[in-house]
Amino acid sequence: KELEQMAKEQDKESEKQALLREVENHKKQMLSNQAAWRKANLACKIAIDNSEKDQLLQGRDSLRQRKTTKESLAESASNITESLMGISRMMSQQVQQSEETVQTLANSSRTILEANEEFKSMSGTIQLGRKLITKYNRRELTDKLLIFLALALFLATVLYILKK
Repeated sequence: KELEQMAKEQDKESEKQALLREVENHKKQMLSNQAAWRKANLACKIAIDNSEKDQLLQGRDSLRQRKTTKESLAESASNITESLMGISRMMSQQVQQSEETVQTLANSSRTILEANEEFKSMSGTIQLGRKLITKYNRRELTDKLLIFLALALFLATVLYILKK
């Protein structure tokens, strides 16, 4: 949820989409882990139910059969426990990978924010430079106009003097 919120707060659309895709990938991984966990639990439950059915269907047999049944139940419980522990380890690895990914995304986000701040400061500098260049261009135009008028006045004065 935090990563999704972070994605919604991004300014750039490409970064926003990349983070949202990452969020969707994490959601899919989480759902697949949950599905695997449920399947394993269901398989264990079915195995236990089948074992109990077999035990009930065999009826009242001798003590020896009960021992083997108990041993097989203990063995199946042990196998089920091992498989659940394997699933738990796998989920732990997925969580660790997700944490690393979130950390990487947070670092990337920090870098992007720093670059954005730098871009804003550079943008201000560029705008100031643009204003100064425009101002100098206006002054240059004004200077050319004044030189032209001074030259025209000079020539008019020279012509006036020559005429007199």
